[in-house]
Amino acid sequence: MTTDVLSNVWYVLALSEEVSKKKPISKVLLGQPVVLYRDQSGKAVALRDLCPHRGIPLSYGRIVEDEVECPYHGWRFDKEGTCTVIPALCEGQNLDCRKIKIRRYLTHEQAGLVWVYTGDDRKENPATIPFPELTGLRNLKRRVTMVEHFPCHIDHAVIGLMDPAHGPYVHKSFLWRSEKTMIQKKKKFAPVDFGFQMVKHPPSANSKAYKIFGGAPTTEITFQLPSTRVEHIQAGKNNFFSFTALTPVDEKNTLIFQIVYWDIGWLGLIKPFIKWFARYFLFQDINVVAKQQDGLKYDPTLMLINDSDTQAKWYYALKSEWFKSAQENRTFVNPVKETELRWRS
Repeated sequence: MTTDVLSNVWYVLALSEEVSKKKPISKVLLGQPVVLYRDQSGKAVALRDLCPHRGIPLSYGRIVEDEVECPYHGWRFDKEGTCTVIPALCEGQNLDCRKIKIRRYLTHEQAGLVWVYTGDDRKENPATIPFPELTGLRNLKRRVTMVEHFPCHIDHAVIGLMDPAHGPYVHKSFLWRSEKTMIQKKKKFAPVDFGFQMVKHPPSANSKAYKIFGGAPTTEITFQLPSTRVEHIQAGKNNFFSFTALTPVDEKNTLIFQIVYWDIGWLGLIKPFIKWFARYFLFQDINVVAKQQDGLKYDPTLMLINDSDTQAKWYYALKSEWFKSAQENRTFVNPVKETELRWRS
């Protein structure tokens, strides 16, 4: 079970509205500073957020003609990370500033989110995870948006959120369930590209929240590397999506982007309640993970059991296969097989 964090992958780094043409912003990804801004065409630009001259973050500077300008000495860097201007240079001084470069990250924008590729875009790698196609929700408007901090390694955030057995203890609520209402559940799972899916099924009998959709709703949950989860609830022609992306800030901190999309008009009437419930639910997860750190600091040996922890086992198996396929320069082979899992919650 490796705790290494995946690279050569796409992570969500910002909301679309955070990134502008007016002022660069600073983010941290995999322990490295990243500056984000938009060029005049509106495309998001991501560069290493350190000036190679004196190390000041470029995000303290400004955007000038599609370039980011260092606030210390005015050095400027274009969208490719190439230095274009050093104001202090005099005529005849032999320094080609264009040989000075900082790292450039590929960016992609989808579903109101800015994604950044952490790998070396100049190298071909058959194990590289393709950009996740968020089928169904790409053209929907974001209705509820939450960006919060998990004080833990990304692995604990991922397996904590996919854990099907913690609900009755962590998420006690009159709308959800408690240990008194626990029942046995049986769900079918199948592999998908770089991940797995809980196959479409009717919600469990003790999941009261799903009743607001009326009719006979179905739910389908898909997880894909490196760390995205999409729950699709469908009731007739109506669709409701809960999208989660986890982004590693560093070894002990993780960002969570929790976004809700829907095309159900009348849900707008209860949007404040949905937002409250989503935040309440999410902060219960954050709270228990924060408490978990009090035990993890002693570096205990941890257990994963069948069947309730099988999804966690798959996550680690997917990561392991990703690293092996990259090292062996071969195509990724999904280790997940179609199966049925049972647990009580």
